[in-house]
Amino acid sequence: MIIEYVRYRVPAERSQDFERQVAEHLAGADTCVDYALARDGDSYLLHVTWTEPGDPPAPELAGERSRYTPTGARGHGGSVPTIYEWAGGTAAFERLTEVFYDMVLRDDLIGPLFAHMDPDHPRYVAMWLAEVFGGPARYTGERGGYAHMLAHHLGRHISEAQRRRWVSLLQDAAEEVGLPDDPEFRAAFLGYIEWGTRLAVANSQPGVEPIRDAPVPRWGWGVAPPYLG
Repeated sequence: MIIEYVRYRVPAERSQDFERQVAEHLAGADTCVDYALARDGDSYLLHVTWTEPGDPPAPELAGERSRYTPTGARGHGGSVPTIYEWAGGTAAFERLTEVFYDMVLRDDLIGPLFAHMDPDHPRYVAMWLAEVFGGPARYTGERGGYAHMLAHHLGRHISEAQRRRWVSLLQDAAEEVGLPDDPEFRAAFLGYIEWGTRLAVANSQPGVEPIRDAPVPRWGWGVAPPYLG
């Protein structure tokens, strides 16, 4: 990806037309990932993320352009809690998975998949969820990261019915242990669960060759990981 900054000076009488032009141009640009336009008086700073170099809007204004390549130094500041923090930290996820896997083992549809489950499996899954939602990277450091989790799904032939039951029981467990029930948390939480379980089903089918060398996903408030491979 390429990050571009363009500085413009726009007369006050043109500001509304300019802002509309920027939005229309970039919303229709196939190589634009996202953009933001900031203003200070008659000065504008446009931030654009491109999948490959694109044409900036308003070329007639001859803005000053700078292009950069992203680095690994990225994240969120302390003003917004992580989903991990909002949920209640490691203890909350451990309560969740303890109750959840008790439900799983008593379920006729998915219980057989876990008939020989390691007694510590609920704790390991709590460790995974904690890392995914912004907590400490213990699953990566202690359990082998994404490749280790992937290995649990290969060749398991998980069905869509089993996936849906897994999701349903996890939501029941979230209610039982009292995870936050605000819409923002539940939407972000379920967004990852849907994404992750659908990926698990795909990776469990015969003959599939999934990507093995990947990081543990880090899930934010309603934003999927930007896997633009």
